[in-house]
Amino acid sequence: MPKRLLTLIVCILGLTVAVRAQARVEYIGGTADKLAVGTSGALAVSDRLYFAFYSRKSNVRVAYDQINLLEYGQTVGRRLDLAIVISPAFLLVKKRKHFLTVGYTDEDGHQQALVFRVDKNDIRATLASLEARTGQRVQYQDEEARKAGRG
Repeated sequence: MPKRLLTLIVCILGLTVAVRAQARVEYIGGTADKLAVGTSGALAVSDRLYFAFYSRKSNVRVAYDQINLLEYGQTVGRRLDLAIVISPAFLLVKKRKHFLTVGYTDEDGHQQALVFRVDKNDIRATLASLEARTGQRVQYQDEEARKAGRG
């Protein structure tokens, strides 16, 4: 294999790993004034000092030592849309949405909260990283959330 091709493959794999270090999320709500509900972006938990949400229009960074709440929950719904259009068998398939709440104290000493819908492929790694960085334990809304969050 030519050296240039090998270098290109290594670079592409490196970029893929770097991109996956950020969880795909949607901001659902909370107290962040500069974020609009429904804003899509990425959570970055790889920084040693800051938890960050990056979107096209705005960014939020919170020092890990200011975070005082990590909560994980999920909602489960049926695939009614696919059952109507394709087959009633889709009523047996569950669709889960994963939610992460991050509570923190801002620079003025006020309690703040950020709520995100996290992609199902990113939730476990995100929870583990946040626990390790903050020293906080994730609070699970129910036993089903505990099973999904722990794997």
